[in-house]
Amino acid sequence: MTPADLSAAIVRIIAALQADGRLALKDGEGQLPAEVVVERPKNREHGDWATNVAMQFAGKFGMNPRAFAELLSGELAKVDGVEKVDIAGPGFINLFVSAASAGELAKAIVEADAAYGRGTDLAGVKLNLEFVSANPTGPIHMGGTRWAAVGDSLARVFEAQGAQVTREYYFNDHGAQIDRFARSLLARAKGEPAPEDGYGGAYIQEIADRVLAETATDILSLPEVEAQEAFRAAGVDLMFAEIRESLHDFGVDFDVFFHENSLYESGAVQKAIDKLKALGHMFEKDGALWLRTTTFGDDRDRVVIKSDGEAAYIAGDLAYYLDKRSRGFDQCIYMLGADHHGYIQRMMAMCAAFGDKPNHNLEILIGQMVNLLRDGEPVRMSKRAGTVVTMEDLVEAVGVDAARYALARSSINSQLDIDLEQLQKKTNDNPVFYVQYAHARTKQVAKNAASLGVERTEFDPSLLEHATESELLAKLSELPRVVAQASEFREPHRVARYLEEVAGTYHRWYDACRVTPLSGGQVESVHRTRLWLNDAAGVVLRNGLDLLGVSAPERM
Repeated sequence: MTPADLSAAIVRIIAALQADGRLALKDGEGQLPAEVVVERPKNREHGDWATNVAMQFAGKFGMNPRAFAELLSGELAKVDGVEKVDIAGPGFINLFVSAASAGELAKAIVEADAAYGRGTDLAGVKLNLEFVSANPTGPIHMGGTRWAAVGDSLARVFEAQGAQVTREYYFNDHGAQIDRFARSLLARAKGEPAPEDGYGGAYIQEIADRVLAETATDILSLPEVEAQEAFRAAGVDLMFAEIRESLHDFGVDFDVFFHENSLYESGAVQKAIDKLKALGHMFEKDGALWLRTTTFGDDRDRVVIKSDGEAAYIAGDLAYYLDKRSRGFDQCIYMLGADHHGYIQRMMAMCAAFGDKPNHNLEILIGQMVNLLRDGEPVRMSKRAGTVVTMEDLVEAVGVDAARYALARSSINSQLDIDLEQLQKKTNDNPVFYVQYAHARTKQVAKNAASLGVERTEFDPSLLEHATESELLAKLSELPRVVAQASEFREPHRVARYLEEVAGTYHRWYDACRVTPLSGGQVESVHRTRLWLNDAAGVVLRNGLDLLGVSAPERM
């Protein structure tokens, strides 16, 4: 019996009590939610599960929580698998379930396999998730690498809740940074130092050399403006190809690569302006065209077209958001770096100006910086990029799995320090090793069991009565809830931290309970039943790691 089973039972009981007249909602209270919270109590002596449903809903029925809890407890005691119901304090309900009822979960997990942990909270939602979107002027730095790991994990979590997710990369090929990149390439090709506002690093020389080698025309003989344009076009293509390859090698592939420049070439900017004009939110002042964002909570109105006729930066934002909504996306989530905090207010005002709902149709997630440490000291310089540490540097140091796990296991709201030495260890101090080793152990246990004739040919859940078995079953039951919360709160790190708890609980069970008989012993029902529990733990660990884009090795 899972928390979801108990939640559903409570909802059915409340509905039945309403139907027979023993409960009646007060006027204006509306409908109750389709589920209630059932959690593991901190003190196991208080029960297997607990709920504060009486504290939440008693007032809606004009009752005090204790009386409401007493009414529910009498019905809950009749539910199959519930052995005892206690009421604590002002109305907390503690539930004790039978070993057989709890143990059924092991078989259910194994049979569900890859589907276990998935839900339907986002079924039917078409969601656009934009992340990384690094400028094609250099390799992906650590901030972008964090977004690659977190963004792809979040996409996987959304998909596990039924959403149709499009992973999108906004390709910044318009603006001053591209001009600086082109001038840097041209200068390096001529053997000159980079412009004062240009880009350095060995990769600039590499790309400049490739442009010269792969272009039939003698670029350096062209007039300055034409040569710069040639380096811009070829250099951006080469840099972006490298970025895509790095992301693919990191396990991150995008469905859409959207070119910023296309917004200006296709007339999308003018289309967005025209729509906002029709809605009455544009005005002219001092020869410029403005969006009245103060109507929607912004601290000042925003120039969209400057007095010289040039588009301001927000013009592209307007066009891009409208384009996404025109493509049929219900929710558009932007994942931006720590330097974009000031960006949120005007973007939400823009969303509202289009008639949409801020923080629903448009969400903005801000991630904090990443610091790499070795021997307790910051790692500051890249071999190739010169001034920053790149995705390739991290992967070279610790591998894709460790890099992705380390970047995804912490809240994006906190600055992250990554200890390279810790991630290189093959010990329990290394969290990704700890979780992957637990999965590999489940596979080795199953292999050893098969060699001794222990197979899943029998299942008696009442035999799973050891304290560590109860603890492990309870922990395995939480995966659906954890995934649902990771989706709701946009926090894939919840999955990683949960997996570490599962691994610890599994290792304790492994130390206490044998799946195989002692040497010369007889294979019994308890061994076959425990094999189901072992394999269920393996399913949960594998499914969780998959949500993080991390492999689940069978041997380590």
